[in-house]
Formats: sequence, C-alpha cells, structure tokens
Amino acid sequence: MGDEVFVGEYKMAGVPTGASRLRRAVELIFSLLTLSLSIRVFAGKWQLIRNKLEELHSGLIAAENSDSGENPSLSRLVTSIVVTVKECHDLGQRCVDVSYSGKLLMQSDLDVAFAKLDGLAKKLSEIYKTGVLTNGSALVVSKPSLGASKEDMRFYVRDLLTRMKIGDLGMKKQALRNLLEVVVEDEKYVKVIVVDVSDVVHAVVGFLGCAEVEIQEESTKVVSVVAGFDSYKGVLISAGVIAPLIRVLDCGSEFGKVASARCLMKLTENSDNAWAVSAHGGVTALLNICGNGNCNGDLVGPACGVLRNLVGVDEVKRFMVEEGAVSTFISLVKSKEEAIQVNSIGFIQSIAFGDELIRQMVIKEGGIRALLRVLDPKWSYSSKTKEIAIRAIESLCFTSSSSVSILMNYGFVDQLLYYVRNGDVSIQELALKVAFKLCGTSEEAKKAMGDSGFMAEFVKFLNAKSFEVREMAAEALSGMVMVPRNRKRFVQDDHNIALLLQLLDPEEGNSGNKKFLISILMSLTSCNSARKKIVSSGYAKNIDKLAEAEVSSDAKKLVKKLSTNRFRNMLNGIWHS
Repeated sequence: MGDEVFVGEYKMAGVPTGASRLRRAVELIFSLLTLSLSIRVFAGKWQLIRNKLEELHSGLIAAENSDSGENPSLSRLVTSIVVTVKECHDLGQRCVDVSYSGKLLMQSDLDVAFAKLDGLAKKLSEIYKTGVLTNGSALVVSKPSLGASKEDMRFYVRDLLTRMKIGDLGMKKQALRNLLEVVVEDEKYVKVIVVDVSDVVHAVVGFLGCAEVEIQEESTKVVSVVAGFDSYKGVLISAGVIAPLIRVLDCGSEFGKVASARCLMKLTENSDNAWAVSAHGGVTALLNICGNGNCNGDLVGPACGVLRNLVGVDEVKRFMVEEGAVSTFISLVKSKEEAIQVNSIGFIQSIAFGDELIRQMVIKEGGIRALLRVLDPKWSYSSKTKEIAIRAIESLCFTSSSSVSILMNYGFVDQLLYYVRNGDVSIQELALKVAFKLCGTSEEAKKAMGDSGFMAEFVKFLNAKSFEVREMAAEALSGMVMVPRNRKRFVQDDHNIALLLQLLDPEEGNSGNKKFLISILMSLTSCNSARKKIVSSGYAKNIDKLAEAEVSSDAKKLVKKLSTNRFRNMLNGIWHS
C-alpha cells in the first residue's frame, strides 16, 4: 500500500495522507517541468516526456480539486508517479549538466522513462473513467494572461483536455467553455490545440456526438473556429469531423445545427471535402433543412452556403437536382426573410451556371417568375435582394434569345426601366448595365426597349459624370437606332440630335464615346428628316471639326454621307458661312 501503514482501523500519526501525497506529486512534476525547459540535449525525447508530464500534472490537479477522497487505486498510482518522476528528475539533471556516460545509454533511459510515464497516464485515465472526479465545481487552472509563453498556453490547454476527458458533466462543460474562450480571443491557442496538444481536436470532435446539448453546441463552436484556418482544416478532416457534424445537422439543437452548417461551409471551400459530405448524407440533410418551411435565415444561410460549395462537383450537383433542390430553392425565393431570399437566389444562380439543362429547369419550374416578383415595385424587398435578383436574371436568361423572349413576355423590360428611372444609385447603375446587355441580346429586345421608352433614359446618361456610364449609354443607343422604328422615334425629339452633335465638340475631351455617337448619327442619316435636322443644327460644325482634325475616320465618312447630292449645297452654306 505504498506509504500507508494501518493499525487496526487507524492510520499511524505522521504518515502522509492521500491529499498530501497528491500535493507532493504535483509539486515534483512541476519542478521537473521547470527543469526540462533548460535542457538543450535530446530535445525531441524531452518534448515527448514533457507532454506526458503535463498530462499527469493536469490530471492530478483535477483530482486534488475534486472530491476524489482516499481512493485506493489513485493512492497507489500516485505513489508510483512520485517514484517515476524522481527517476526522471535525475535524468533531467544529468542532461542539464551533460554528465551522462553515453548518448546511446541516455537515449535508452529516456525512452524507458517516457514509456513509464505513458503507462501511468493511461492508468490515471482509466481510474478517472470509474468516476473519481465527481465535483463539477472543481477548480480549473487559471487562464494565462495575454502574451503568455507557449509553455504556459500548452499547460493550460492540457489541463482543459484532462478535464474534458475525465471530469464529470459540469467539468466537461466548463472546460469546453474555457477552450472556446481562448481560441476565440487568441489564434495562437488554435495552433496549440492542433499542433502541440492534438488530442484536443479528437476530444472535441468526439463531443459532437454527445447527447448533452450544451456540450454538443460548445464543441461545434470550437470546431468551427478551427475550421476558419485553411492550414488546419485537414486536421479536422483526419479527425473524422464530417460525419458527426452531419449528425448534428440531422438531430442537433437549433444552435448546434447553425454552428455545424457554418463549420461545414468553411470546410467545403475545399472541393476535395465535398465527397465526404455527400457520402455521409450531408446533401440530403442540408436540403431537408432548406425545405423545412419553419427554418430561419440563420440556419438556411450557411446550409445554402455549403450546398453552393458542393455544386462544383458535377455528380453531387446531379444528386441535388434529383432530390428536388431546384424547386426547393425557387420556393425559398418567396420567403419574407432577406437572408433566406439572398442565399436561395445565389444558390439557383450557382447550380444553373454553365448548365443548360438546369437553367431550363429553373425557367420551367417558375424561377424567373419568382425572381421578377422580387423586382415588382409593389413589394418592399430590400435593395440588396433586388440587386441579387437582377444579377440572377441576367445570368439565367441572357444566354439565349428564347430565354430573353420569355423574360420580356413576363414584363421584365418595364421593371428594368422602373429601376433605371427610380432606383437608388447602386441599383440604378446595375439596372443600366443590365439594360445595356439586354439591348445587345436580340433585335426583339431592342424593339421592346424602344417601345418602353429606354432611348430617352439612355440619352440622359450621355451627360453622366462616369465615363463608363456615358459609354454604355452611347453604345446602347447606337444599337437601338439601327431598328427603323426606334430610329424614327429618336428623330422625333429635336433635342436628341442637338445633344449628340454638341457632345462631338473636339474641345469636350471628357464627352461620351465619340465613336458610338458618330455611329448613331450615321444610322440616322438613312432618315431624311434626321439628315435635315443634323445639317441644320447649330452644332453640325463639330462633325466638320472632327473630320478636319483627322481625329476620327468615322467623322469623315459621316461628312461624306451628309455632303452627297441634294445636301452638298446646304452643308457648304452652313459649314463655311
């Protein structure tokens, strides 16, 4: 029985109690840990020994602060620990003094010492599993101050690991809370738990399957923090984190599901992990979440984010489609929560990108109608949601003339015109860019836009401060006036031709794109009334100036066209008066 001597039912006076033996063991281990930091030889072996010493130290402190009582098994083990630590202390001192007889012999002695400590640590863990630590209020080692040494940080983390492994439910919760606190406050702790005390990762991943809600939630938060570091994601994957995270998605608490989805979103940024998520049923679990009418935006957002990360794998994308992903997310576009709307629109755009079959499916199942509903001015959706809807429509419909026709039949041109006229700055500029692209999709689009009144809006933007906006407006107009009925409509407003000619002034270096302005005028010369208005305008000399300065060959062509036959005399009279 080691140091214990019994006489009947009484202990002999002066013989150490269990508590004092524990304290003696803790002090000896701390002394050896301190000594080991000054050892400069056999660094690798001493690092292994130090890891085991820290594990034992944390375990004994945990026992010291709990109601472990005079547990016979623990008492015998503490005696063995004291003996072994004293032997290690002797080895440590000889390494510090470099007073050993030979390197090979010392290496062998250190290997034996490590094996003994490893065995003692395993026995201590087995004892704890029997329920020695029953006091959930057992004290935890004080958290190191900011800027503490790596050794102090490691010691603290090992203490938390011990409590996570062997403590009762209350102690496990407290250890997880403390661990989460330090990894959030200081990313150096993340490296400590991944590189220096790697057992922590396995322990936390193991807690993901815990039936106790709070432990599951806290462990999910810790894993999510670690997943935020690209260089450590592989460690989580190796620890088998995917499967338990998906189980949390299936049957965890609401908060646990949110944290799990966020973690999976970070992990699946690397497409190599997509297969693991799919193989463990993650796609189905995520689609079930998104298809649940009662789910909230905090959960759908990251769940949708995971699915968007997975669509890059063609086989996984096909499975999503077979499972009804398209119809699920089209329904979500109608949600009243902005987060759900934004994420569902983004998902539809991602899954249909570069895939004609899925794009047609989105259109067929009402995806365009759902997006246009977001743009309907009578609905008070946010500008952010409307912007995303416009971008999605452009992505889905502008790739084929048939899709453009469907879009226009649904009234998109009028909605787009509304935002060009009435949108705030960001959405107005986006609407203008989309209108410019729509104008270039088909003859049918040019006609519809001309009928709706787009030309008058493009004319207004010819004087915009932004060169990009001026250029887009000029290019769009040059395309639209190629359509006869648009040309006729444009000429009816005398102000339009006068403005074009005015903007051609060579001295106006910051005007709209002259190439497109001249192109517009070239198209207009096919109309007699337009030719008359051009040559009779007070700004007609600007064309001549450009031609004479040889700034533009297009200007010379325009002069030549305007100077033929019946207009030659008129031009000579105006330009050379």
